[in-house]
Amino acid sequence: MLTNILLGLHLAVTVAVIILVLLQQGRGSDAGAVFGGSSQSVFGSRGSASFLSRLTAGLATLFFVNSLVLAWLYNRDQADLSVTAPNAVEAVTDEAAEPQSDVPDAPDSN
Repeated sequence: MLTNILLGLHLAVTVAVIILVLLQQGRGSDAGAVFGGSSQSVFGSRGSASFLSRLTAGLATLFFVNSLVLAWLYNRDQADLSVTAPNAVEAVTDEAAEPQSDVPDAPDSN
């Protein structure tokens, strides 16, 4: 249940980050200023971070933390599935003790 909630949150955060990144004006949009305009707009300070950039950074952090938590949960669930019952282990070791080949043994050369 927790995994499903976190997976839904992960999907919502992913879509929100994509939308926020597409809404923001890129740094390269002022690249034409290098050839004649003020070069400070491209290489200068960007000033204080806007609300969209701070929101994007926060959602990106939430995305990475959520990714790590989901990976840990899935790994833990997978480890629980890999534990087998003792009877199954005994059956496998008993089958391994019996010869599995139909090919007869080679005669001794002595």
